[in-house]
Amino acid sequence: MSPRILVAEDDVKQARLIRIYLEREGNEVQIVSDGRSAIDRARATRPDLIVLDVMMPHVDGLDVCRVLRTESQIPILLLTARTTEEDMLLGLDLGADDYMTKPYSPRELAARVRALLRRARAAAVSAGAGVLAVGELEIDPARYEVRAGGEPVVLTGKEFAILQLLAEEPGRVFTRGQIIDRVFGFDQNVLERTVDAHVMNLRRKLEADGRRPRVVETVYGRGYRLSGDRAPGGGAGVR
Repeated sequence: MSPRILVAEDDVKQARLIRIYLEREGNEVQIVSDGRSAIDRARATRPDLIVLDVMMPHVDGLDVCRVLRTESQIPILLLTARTTEEDMLLGLDLGADDYMTKPYSPRELAARVRALLRRARAAAVSAGAGVLAVGELEIDPARYEVRAGGEPVVLTGKEFAILQLLAEEPGRVFTRGQIIDRVFGFDQNVLERTVDAHVMNLRRKLEADGRRPRVVETVYGRGYRLSGDRAPGGGAGVR
């Protein structure tokens, strides 16, 4: 079946252009022009991915992202004219999986959509895997759930993917470039600071003191690794 994509964009010309490029990729595209409609349509049709403009009438894209992220892990790509790092971090913190600033290349947007869909499919394939247990962390790909010390932790899609990658080989240092390749996809122009932003959010959710991380560690000059007690036999436990 063709991937179903919901585009929430109040600029008619931009929405039409996005539709053309995404339909060329074989996707089914629905378009809404305000935030309230985006929430209602997402709940009713359960699309495979949402392209979400930030500046929209009635309910802005950031609030749409916040609401939908509490209900599902659907991939969300934010579009915005805001270009500051604080805006990017806010969008990621609210649960967006990717972020593009206007003006953007429609071809790049289509490539990013491909990468997000590919990652979502890979996550679905891994649903048959067992629970990864590293220290007090439990990562369940089948249920898309994480627990720390027995307590549930709500993560975005990208945060979950980064944590799962690190948990598969605890103690191994992954460079930012390797994380980008494995989590974001080879055809994305993702900045290393985007990885840093996701890791910062992970720490805030997993650590008692995110400024002194003991779970997701920085190896200066190299990248990130997941610490924690090994399961018997070495490596991460799989149940």
